[in-house]
Amino acid sequence: MPLTVQAIIDQLCSSVPPISNTVDILMAGYPDTEVRGIAVSFMPTQQVIERAVASGANLLITHEPLSYSHRHEEKLIENDPIYAPKQKLIEDSGIAIFRYHDYCHRKQPDIIMTGLLAALDWEAHLTEMLPVAAIVELPSMTVSDVAAHVKRKLGMPFLRLTGELSAPCSRVGLLVGYRGGASTAIPLMREHDLDLLIVGEGPEWETPEYIRDAAYQGRSKALLTLGHAESEEPGMRALSVELKQQYKDVPVEFIPIQPIFQIV
Repeated sequence: MPLTVQAIIDQLCSSVPPISNTVDILMAGYPDTEVRGIAVSFMPTQQVIERAVASGANLLITHEPLSYSHRHEEKLIENDPIYAPKQKLIEDSGIAIFRYHDYCHRKQPDIIMTGLLAALDWEAHLTEMLPVAAIVELPSMTVSDVAAHVKRKLGMPFLRLTGELSAPCSRVGLLVGYRGGASTAIPLMREHDLDLLIVGEGPEWETPEYIRDAAYQGRSKALLTLGHAESEEPGMRALSVELKQQYKDVPVEFIPIQPIFQIV
């Protein structure tokens, strides 16, 4: 029996009860297509799609959407000159593209979260896995020490810091993706008595300003901002490893993306 796009989607979503109004949709292609190869990436950039097609994959699984908006708003990209070549590439190649986002995060444990923990080599330091965050207890060190470790493990050229590099820290909260906003990050720091938050991203005038006031008061609080992709890409890499183990007869390739920002 051929392995279809729909069969893989069903398997990916099988461990989570149905989610209403989910963003996890087949953004391109057909569910009954037989899968010859799978590519996995954080973001379906034009470059990623080209690499997936060149590798022989006809199913691309990504965490984020094609259309530069969370809910894949097709009106946003309708008749757009930037998106048009990307759409032509998709149509000409016939590649199927599935977004694996909500079901991915609802899975217990969240593979995006565990993927980042593994990439940082902090699995042994995990003290609590919450629905939206992970709490780790590190040997006593400074924020500077933690920043250097994160940069080395994730291969990142830079991080953004709010607070003092010399501040001591041991209790750390990890928040992937867009969970760095005040409504999630501030209660987490307060209720779990955290010294340091490591987040993907969030509004710059929310949690960073809370940390600024805390540091001004002389409190040992700091924030490291990785970037959305940098915090979630390790989880998608981990997904590709799982898929390789699950579908041994189908080639599976992980396609990384380059950092979207440069320091100028």
